[in-house]
Amino acid sequence: MLVRLLYCSRTVDDSQAAIDSIVTQSRQHNPQSGITGILCYGGGIFLQAIEGGRQPVSDLFGTIQGDGRHKDVCLLHFEEITERRFGGWTMGQVNLSKVNHSILLKYSERPELDPYSVSGRVSLALLEDLMATAAICGRA
Repeated sequence: MLVRLLYCSRTVDDSQAAIDSIVTQSRQHNPQSGITGILCYGGGIFLQAIEGGRQPVSDLFGTIQGDGRHKDVCLLHFEEITERRFGGWTMGQVNLSKVNHSILLKYSERPELDPYSVSGRVSLALLEDLMATAAICGRA
């Protein structure tokens, strides 16, 4: 059974090296677990959708909750799915510094990433919009 989980968290270390290590680790470990997804980062906040089998996704989320690189981990949305939306990515990455602010304003009061202040469905819609506008890099 396939599921999709959407969560947000705050970074403990906002250096580029720390962010890169999270993306690299995801791309190395996710394929063997059948995990795909997308990671959005901006302003010290991660927004991530992960897809795959129920148990691997649940296990990965548990790992993320215990990862010292994240704090304030918050589950935004969880659903059973019939197909993946982010199946082409082991872990696509969105660089919000290069995103047109009007996309962020479409889903939020201000042109910044703040999934803590919107619903999980709104955050998922934002990720889908970013995917549709080719704002995602690292299709690996």
